[in-house]
Amino acid sequence: MRYITRIIKNPVFYVSLFCMLSIPLSGNTQEVGITEKTIRIGGVMDFEGQSKGLGLNMRKGILAAIQGEKTHGKRIEFITQNDSYSPSLTIKATEKLIDDGIFIMLGNVGTPTAKVSLPLLAESSTPAVGFFTGAGILRPGVGDVVNFRASYIQETAAVINSALDSGVDPREICAYVQNDGYGMSGVEGIKKAIANKRGARKIIKLLDQLLSMDGENPQRNDIGPVGVYQRNTLNSKSGYESLKRWERTQNVTCKLVVSVGTYNAIGRFAGYSRYKGDPWIVSAVSFTGAENLKSVLSEFGVTEGVVMSQVVPNLDDDLPILQEARKKLKEDYGYVSLEGFLVGKMLLSALNNIQGEITRNKFLSAIDGKRFDLGGVKLNFRGSNQGSKLVTMIYYKDGEYSTLDKNTWKKII
Repeated sequence: MRYITRIIKNPVFYVSLFCMLSIPLSGNTQEVGITEKTIRIGGVMDFEGQSKGLGLNMRKGILAAIQGEKTHGKRIEFITQNDSYSPSLTIKATEKLIDDGIFIMLGNVGTPTAKVSLPLLAESSTPAVGFFTGAGILRPGVGDVVNFRASYIQETAAVINSALDSGVDPREICAYVQNDGYGMSGVEGIKKAIANKRGARKIIKLLDQLLSMDGENPQRNDIGPVGVYQRNTLNSKSGYESLKRWERTQNVTCKLVVSVGTYNAIGRFAGYSRYKGDPWIVSAVSFTGAENLKSVLSEFGVTEGVVMSQVVPNLDDDLPILQEARKKLKEDYGYVSLEGFLVGKMLLSALNNIQGEITRNKFLSAIDGKRFDLGGVKLNFRGSNQGSKLVTMIYYKDGEYSTLDKNTWKKII
């Protein structure tokens, strides 16, 4: 005690203590994920499961956009984890990236996976940016969410409205969807599109019944003009039979079957319906993945009758950013990789708009309420957390996609 007392009485002790307290501890004031030379960005995607084509191409697009680029003198380090489109793996992968210290999460693939990751990201104040999903759970979503793309409701509504304008009756519009929130977004799109149409009241009541169901894989078949399949499975028979029962009981034909699912599941469903002799036009949303879907359709002998909605410009458009994407992606250039490229460019634009030190709050402020022109692709974040409302449509015939216009609709319906 005497020794300690003598030290404290020594004025040199107080000078030394003051100096120690005045020196900032290295890294304590640095924003998570920001180092002297890098900005650490995370991403959780399917690289090994049934939707691996989406994850692989999304990552290729993002990497092509940020490769060789610097902002504020820092390069962007994109660190990814596989979740095989499985929510249980998503949780582990998300927690790992958060623990490793990432600035934001970018380009995650999937709706059921986003459902479990968003609360974790919100809890850690990690922004979720440019996820490859058009689900309503991200609009506005839990925590800080920034969406690049149009919603699934907007995609399905655009396809259905085009079919209705071409003479299809609301009762002739059916759906084959994944039995979860992702698939139900397509059902929401049907409901929105036919809401004010004559004779649609009964159908909307049945759709509401489907949408009100909770739990994992509830029994949604044989209720209305909808067939469902369980996520991460490929058996389309029960969903197909649900649609056939609708046709028989209502004395109608499903002229348009709106599908919301993965490319393996939707491609097999289209093949099975063709094998059974049904002339249905099958539509698919952008998440299905045009390039991967084309491979599955070819495998099962489907040569026509498939419509896809997209949330990026037509691939052969002559926009400056598409010219850049084609040059950098080369043989990997496609609809999914292009979306990844645009998400990467959106990230760079937001970071470049930050004045001074980089923080998450400044990053979000650089986007909120702002407009961006990504080389001809325009984003508007005024009034919502979704930058683009663009929906384009393509038609699959003889192994190739072409732009779908009104004249083509009238020929195929």
